[in-house]
Amino acid sequence: MPDELIHRTIPQIVPYLDEQDAAAVLQTIQNNWITEGPQSALFVDALRQLIGVPYGVLAPNGTMALSLGLMALGIGPGDEVLVPDITFAGSASAVLMVGAMPVFVEVEPDTFQIDMNRAAEGLSARTRAIMPVHLYGTACDMEAVDVFAQQHGLFVIEDAAQGIGVRHRGKHVGSFGDVSCFSFFADKTITTGEGGFVACRDEAIYQRLCLLRNQGRMERGSFVHPAVGFNFRMTDMQAAIGVSQLRKLDDIISWKQLLWSVYEEGLSDITQIRVVGAAPHSTHVPFRCVLIAERANELQSFLAEYGVQTRSFFYPLHRQPCFTPENSRTLPARPGAFTAYAHADYGFERGLCLPLYPTLGIDNVQYMVRKIRSFYRHTTTV
Repeated sequence: MPDELIHRTIPQIVPYLDEQDAAAVLQTIQNNWITEGPQSALFVDALRQLIGVPYGVLAPNGTMALSLGLMALGIGPGDEVLVPDITFAGSASAVLMVGAMPVFVEVEPDTFQIDMNRAAEGLSARTRAIMPVHLYGTACDMEAVDVFAQQHGLFVIEDAAQGIGVRHRGKHVGSFGDVSCFSFFADKTITTGEGGFVACRDEAIYQRLCLLRNQGRMERGSFVHPAVGFNFRMTDMQAAIGVSQLRKLDDIISWKQLLWSVYEEGLSDITQIRVVGAAPHSTHVPFRCVLIAERANELQSFLAEYGVQTRSFFYPLHRQPCFTPENSRTLPARPGAFTAYAHADYGFERGLCLPLYPTLGIDNVQYMVRKIRSFYRHTTTV
C-alpha cells in the first residue's frame, strides 16, 4: 500500500519498558522498601562497574546530579565554569544553581562537541572548571579536555547525560572527569523515569557527595548532621527499573545502532543531508538520528504532516533568553565571555533529530527515509 494511504504516528521517543521492568517495581512494593535501599545499592554497583569508577551516588535527575557534582568540587559564587554552547539548558542551569557563572564555548563543526581550540577564549581568573558534554551519543575529545584542564588548573565535570554505553579511546565516558554525571530521563538509553548518577574517582570527593546528598549525614536514621546537606536521593522503585534496564543494555545498544545504520544507508546519497555519527576515537550509541540538513525547518514541518515527530538541535546557550546578559540578573556580562558562535548557530539552523529507540522498528525508519527522499526530490534547494 502506498505510504500516502497509510496513517502513521511516530513519536520522537517511546521509553523501552517491558514486563521485567514492571515486575522489578512490583517486587520493591511487595518488599515494602520503596526509598533508597537494596535495589539502589545494586544499581550503583552496576553503574560503577559499567563506567569503570570506584565511587558513585544516585541523584534525582541529571541536572541535580551536575549541581551535586559542582558542589562536591567546591564550585560556588564568584566561580566560572566553561560550558559548550550546544547542550541542554540544564548544563548551564546547574552552574547557576550553585551560584557560579557558566561561560559558553564554541563547538566544533563536525559532531558539535566542545571545541577545545576555542576554550581558552572563555578563561578568566575566576575559571574553576570545564564541563564537556558528550552530545548525541558520542564523546568529546577527553584527551584535549584533560590537557587543557591540567594546563589551567581546572576541575573537569563531565556531562554524560546522554552517554551510557559510549566509550572514548576504550574507556567509558564518565571515567575521565573529577566528577561525571548521567541522566536516566525517559529519552535516555536506559531510563528510570527521572534519575541521575554522579561518578568519581577520589574518595574525598565521594565523601562530600555522600554528605551533600543525604542532609549532611553519612547514614540514615541519625539526627546528628556533621555538615550542611540536602535531599538528592532516588527511590528503590526507580533503582529497580534501572537494574532491570541495565540487564538489557547490550540489546538496547544493538537495536539503536542497527536502526541508525538503516537511516545512514538510506540517506547516504542525498547531497543536502549529512548524518552525524561518531566523533574521532569514540563509539556511538545514537541518542537520535542526527542530521545536518538543508532547509531543516521545512523538512521538520513536512515530516510532521506525515505523523513523524522530530526535534531540532538544542538552542544555542548564547541565544537563550534566560542566559543573555541583557535579560538575566544572575548572569552578568563580562568582556570576552560572549563571542561569535558560528558553528553553534549553524548546527541549530540546520540540525534535525529523527526518532530512534529500540521499539521503533525498521519499517518505520524506512518510512521516514522514503519521506525525506521525497521531500528533497520534489523541492528545489535554495
